[in-house]
Amino acid sequence: MLKALRSYKKLEKHIVAMIVAEVFIQLINAAFLLILLIYMEKEGYHDHESAQYIKYRFLSVLIISFPLGIFIRNRKIKPLFYIAGFGVPISALLIIHAVSEHIDWLIYAAQITWGVAFTCLQVTALPFILRNARKDTHTEAISLSYSTWSFAGIIAGILIFSFRNINPGLFDEKLILQLLAIVGFCSLFFIARIKVKETVETDPNKRFAFGDYDYSLIFKVMVPTLLIAIGAGLTIPFISLFFFKIHGVDSDQFSLIGSVALIVVFASVVFVPAIKQKMGYKRAIPTTQSMAILMLIGLATTEMYQLSPWAVYIAILCYILRQPLMNLAGPMTSDLTMKYVGKKNQEIVSALIAAIWNGSWFVSAGVFEYLRESNIAYMHIFLITAGLYMIGVIWYYLLILDFEKRERLGLIED
Repeated sequence: MLKALRSYKKLEKHIVAMIVAEVFIQLINAAFLLILLIYMEKEGYHDHESAQYIKYRFLSVLIISFPLGIFIRNRKIKPLFYIAGFGVPISALLIIHAVSEHIDWLIYAAQITWGVAFTCLQVTALPFILRNARKDTHTEAISLSYSTWSFAGIIAGILIFSFRNINPGLFDEKLILQLLAIVGFCSLFFIARIKVKETVETDPNKRFAFGDYDYSLIFKVMVPTLLIAIGAGLTIPFISLFFFKIHGVDSDQFSLIGSVALIVVFASVVFVPAIKQKMGYKRAIPTTQSMAILMLIGLATTEMYQLSPWAVYIAILCYILRQPLMNLAGPMTSDLTMKYVGKKNQEIVSALIAAIWNGSWFVSAGVFEYLRESNIAYMHIFLITAGLYMIGVIWYYLLILDFEKRERLGLIED
């Protein structure tokens, strides 16, 4: 355990500064995922209406991700971090105001602005690490960057629960979201502390051309990403509504549950390098993802016996166990993907992953909106997610076999 944690000491200061900046931006993202939809429900928005609004955040990321991946190819990345540091908190504050005043056009506009600003971090973080961290710290840096979401979620959940229980009359969902959005501006301080001469390819003769990329490799890694992203888009943004409407779990209680789950996630993800070294991709990725699918099925089926006094506790247990199991695979699949496609494809693959995740979530939010408007049970929607995950896991296993074959042939770059 101590050996696994000591490996993080070798991370460079500029990488640590970037990761801390990520935490503050993810703090807003986590808080909004935890309680925004519950806040909107209390403000009179139905769940299918909320889905209609938030899907435009994912649409904006879809539109900008691919061009951004091309844009950063021969350019410095740090300036884009400032756009995220300013844009995400401002957009968050506008969303809160728009929901409170029922200014529908402003909700759409602020969601789109949020998506654009957040993309400037989401697409660029992984290429920044791969360019500017030493090779021997890549796995640790990627794992820690990946865990910023978990750590931010822990802090957000604890703060929301604490504020709501200290003075629920004063600290309603609106004020808590406003406070955490303002705290998000702290990311700018740490972005300013990223002091490194960025590694940038400066060949003036090298221009973007569609023929520069290995599309067969890119296609192979995109398929499981697409399957898992579509499934996740049907579940993750709406899990708070599932607990609120099916099991009567309010925002402060769900925030605490989410915080506990993310503590387990964070504690687990920091051991990813050790798990990968001991088990290898072939065992670690399919095993953790398969167990996560079983937990999701267990969570979904609690709707069948929701009136039972045990149903909510089983749902909470499945949710808490599912989170770390699915998130353990995340850094490993990212590491596998980037090694599989090779250096020249990495920036565009990072952009495509962001585009696929958010494009899929846009589509999934639309599907969720339609299914809920048609009174389809949450259980059936979550089981669709489980089915998509299963196909994705099988594809990842086949991808790992091909990776190992290419590695033996010397086709994988060090």
